[in-house]
Amino acid sequence: RKNTKRVPSFRKLLRTSKIKLDNKLKNKQYKQQSAAKKYRKEQKKLREAVRDAISRKPFPLEECKKKQVVGKQEEDEEEDALPLDMMDEDDLKLMEDLAQKASFLTRDLSSNEPVHVKKRKRESVIDKYEKVPRRMQTEPEKEVIHLLPIKDKGGIIPQTMEKRVLNVAQDEEEDAEEMEEEEDFNEEPLPVLTPEEMSAQRRQKLQERKMHIAALASAILSEPDNNIKKLKELRAMLMEQDPNVAVIVRKLVMVSLMEVFKDIVPSYKIRPLTEAEKATKVKKETQKLREFEEGLVSQYKFYLENLEQTIKDWKQKKLKKSNVISLKAYKGLAEIAVKCLCELLVALPHFNFHNNIIVLIVPLMNDASKMISELCFEAVKKLFKQDKLGYASLGVVKVISGLVRGRNYDVRPEVLKVFLHLRIKEVELQKDSEDIAPKKKFMTYKEKRKNLSRMQRKWKKAEEKLERELLEAEASESKEKKLKLHTETLNIVFVTYFRILKKAQKSPLLPAVLEGLAKFAHLINVEFFDDLLIVLHSLIASGGLSYRESLHCILSAFHILSGQGDVLNIDPMKFYTHLYKTLFSLHAGGTNGDTEIVLQCLDVMFAKRRKQVSQQRALAFLKRLSTLALHVLPNSSVGILATNRVLMQTFPKMDLLLDNESQGSGVYLPELDEPEHCNAQNTALWELHLLQRHYHPTVQKFAAHLIVGAPTEGSGALSLDLSQRPATELFEAYSMRGMTFNPPVASVTPRRKDTFSQMDSFIDEELNKQLQHHISETVVHKPLDFAKHLKESSFS
Repeated sequence: RKNTKRVPSFRKLLRTSKIKLDNKLKNKQYKQQSAAKKYRKEQKKLREAVRDAISRKPFPLEECKKKQVVGKQEEDEEEDALPLDMMDEDDLKLMEDLAQKASFLTRDLSSNEPVHVKKRKRESVIDKYEKVPRRMQTEPEKEVIHLLPIKDKGGIIPQTMEKRVLNVAQDEEEDAEEMEEEEDFNEEPLPVLTPEEMSAQRRQKLQERKMHIAALASAILSEPDNNIKKLKELRAMLMEQDPNVAVIVRKLVMVSLMEVFKDIVPSYKIRPLTEAEKATKVKKETQKLREFEEGLVSQYKFYLENLEQTIKDWKQKKLKKSNVISLKAYKGLAEIAVKCLCELLVALPHFNFHNNIIVLIVPLMNDASKMISELCFEAVKKLFKQDKLGYASLGVVKVISGLVRGRNYDVRPEVLKVFLHLRIKEVELQKDSEDIAPKKKFMTYKEKRKNLSRMQRKWKKAEEKLERELLEAEASESKEKKLKLHTETLNIVFVTYFRILKKAQKSPLLPAVLEGLAKFAHLINVEFFDDLLIVLHSLIASGGLSYRESLHCILSAFHILSGQGDVLNIDPMKFYTHLYKTLFSLHAGGTNGDTEIVLQCLDVMFAKRRKQVSQQRALAFLKRLSTLALHVLPNSSVGILATNRVLMQTFPKMDLLLDNESQGSGVYLPELDEPEHCNAQNTALWELHLLQRHYHPTVQKFAAHLIVGAPTEGSGALSLDLSQRPATELFEAYSMRGMTFNPPVASVTPRRKDTFSQMDSFIDEELNKQLQHHISETVVHKPLDFAKHLKESSFS
């Protein structure tokens, strides 16, 4: 039976700690070094023995002829003494043959000497000493250590050993010299290549590596079950050692492995087998599937560890001992590693180690490198948008909350703005449950009548009823599970927001917090409404917020009050007043982008709370918004006029401002910041006449539509494209971010000279006609003035 070493299983490798693996590696390296040193010492001893053998003379061999002659005579005498007559011929012949071969009868069997060696009893110590060859005293005498003697039949044999002088430095120098000699002997002079030859050689190597990568990847994709070992071979190419192609090959292998895993990974999570499952006997197909899953999980784990190590090496500016890749190339490798992790984060949210990928990606959202942080932002946004169940979103939100708290709120605002892409809305929850709920097609009554008998129809009816109940139970269960996950996610989000509002009000994260509150305010628990509104108003009253931040505070407050806050008896007049007061902060410069938030605030404040708004307040806002439309860019003007249209159609007496006559007492006070007391009913919308002459055609259409009272039908009505779109959508549609006029201006063809001459003659004729008409009227109606004019012209 062969004594083969058993390969450790994947679970045993997983249980092995990192320290144990490091110790194993160190022991292996130490054994290799010891073996190499031992080999060098053996070679050194061999060389010394060869030198000694060359320098020494051979010992003379002694021939014992006399002893051999005496032995033969004794044998002859013994043969004569034997009774040969009493032996058969065959026995006699056998004895003669044995006597010729060896004297086995006279040999001492207790002796270890070979047969052909004769005993030398008569040799004395002096004879032995004389037989040793003489040497010249050329070498210095060495110190000798006397050991215990050995007793033999021939006598006592003394044992000695030379005393060795340890000289470690000399031995090391000799070893180094020997190594240098061997290297000099082994190394051959490399041919000197020109730059063109080096470039061609590099291209050839790179092409070979590419073909090898493609062959391995295609083999794995064609038969993943049978070629799982090639996945390990492909992953081993991440350690490419050729410095000429190492960077490109490693990048190609990273991307190739990422695409391979995206294709061959199953649509379920692979769990480790229990001890009972391992012990049970299964079919060959099941065992093959288990081995494939086990190998896939292990290789995927090692691949993720390689990507993580690449990013760590770049962050720590750590250069490897092999020095194959420079520090500058590490950034490119790290970017590819982050791209691969982002792709796997979005593509495989159901598979193993997804939480580990989240823990790697989320801190990189706060990275100093703009490219890497944007890659991570986009990946997390995609994950939020496609996550219907909510497991992955919950994991990301937990890690982000821990990151913000661990960094003491010193993170980029974009990290918190990612929360705005969470799919947590009641409508989407219902939609998702309908999408995910399995749809079963049941037979119609006509089909049952045609294909089934009466008894079969009865059984089919009961079966379909049971299936419907099961489907409803599954749908309700999945919906409850999603609601539970979304509730837990929102709790973590709101805890993060409230913690920043409480402890870090001057943090740059405050705008992102207010924006998030404005989006998710309708989902906040009613118990927090009073405290949250007080905090928002105190932030606005403090004056430390920017204009955009104050708009987010207003929007958050009205989202709270328009949802579950309808049951609360809270007057938001202070928020109306603040918005009315700060409307003129918008202009055609940097604050033009804040118009979108203003339009959202106006929609929540007036359209959704029409019953709580007085007529004086609506008139004041309509007048101020019309004035504001003269000072902003065309897209903002279109959005503001669309909001004015909603106000005129929502509140019945808005046409008061289209009449010159004043209504009631008082004078309009445009500089007053209180909308309830500015007497807006005593003014008129003269701004619409100016907007009718605006250079933008859409602004002209809206102004003409509002002047006639914003009718829904008739000649003054707007087209469906403009009337059915909300103000925020129109603001985006006519945006001028690309520095282009929207809609585009028609090109004007240049006029010819004859056209200009015709125009000049036409203008002269018109001027002459007007002059003659003026003179005739002056003569008829004002003769004195005409005479005076003639007198002045004659003098001139």
